[in-house]
Amino acid sequence: MDFSNESRVLHRCSAHIGNLLLRSLWHLVHFIISICNFTLDIANVLESYLISSGLLGRYKSLHIAKLRYLAIVIESEGAYQTLKIIELLQWLEAVGVKHVCLYDNEGILKKSKDFILENLDGAILFQVLSYWQPSIYAMLDAHENNVLLDQQHMTLEFVSFSDGKEAVAKAANVLFMKYSKSGVTDQNQKEKIFTESQMTEALKTVGSGGPEPDLLLVYGPARCHLGFPAWRIKYTEIVHMGLLKSMNYGSLIKAIYKFTMVRQNYGK
Repeated sequence: MDFSNESRVLHRCSAHIGNLLLRSLWHLVHFIISICNFTLDIANVLESYLISSGLLGRYKSLHIAKLRYLAIVIESEGAYQTLKIIELLQWLEAVGVKHVCLYDNEGILKKSKDFILENLDGAILFQVLSYWQPSIYAMLDAHENNVLLDQQHMTLEFVSFSDGKEAVAKAANVLFMKYSKSGVTDQNQKEKIFTESQMTEALKTVGSGGPEPDLLLVYGPARCHLGFPAWRIKYTEIVHMGLLKSMNYGSLIKAIYKFTMVRQNYGK
């Protein structure tokens, strides 16, 4: 009987010691990871400061011509910080970025677009044309290319989640109307599969094609595009920039510099 009690006591002590060791190990791993993250944050802040102060020479010469179209995704809470967004756009304008697409999920930036345009010297609104005649799709592409090549003023495009949702519905309706008018039989309907090129053509038809951004910067807590139209970012490089309230000039320049230094194959 005494031996049985001693075994139970020994088992409890072993279990207690095991739990203490596991907790200590977890806290140790957590502490090491926290120290590493803190060190990286300090290094990034220091590097951003050096870039902003112009002490790092390689960041002074940006091949900004490689960045033809830039998209900026901002979380809904950050979209209310209009002055921060204007400051960000002024930084981009200063380094030579001429074509920017601003996106937020709820369309808050669209409501502030007049105020934003007024506070940027010479900024103009980018308009995506829509055509219903297939014979002039080439004219649409030529128009977009000409706008992107125009270096006179900064052009701004404002996009929200509703644009993408409505665009898909309208494009699907265009494909359905085109398909129903083709006179196919019920048997062939089951075999009909729409290709990516047909969907792209339909989106351009309803005026929702738009240029494909070379680089997309995400300002928010989530590391995703937050609903930015997926058909426009097939070959887009996406960079998470953290919260908008924590934005800084150095990290922006670093993101653009890294993009311009990478060879872009665009799926080829």
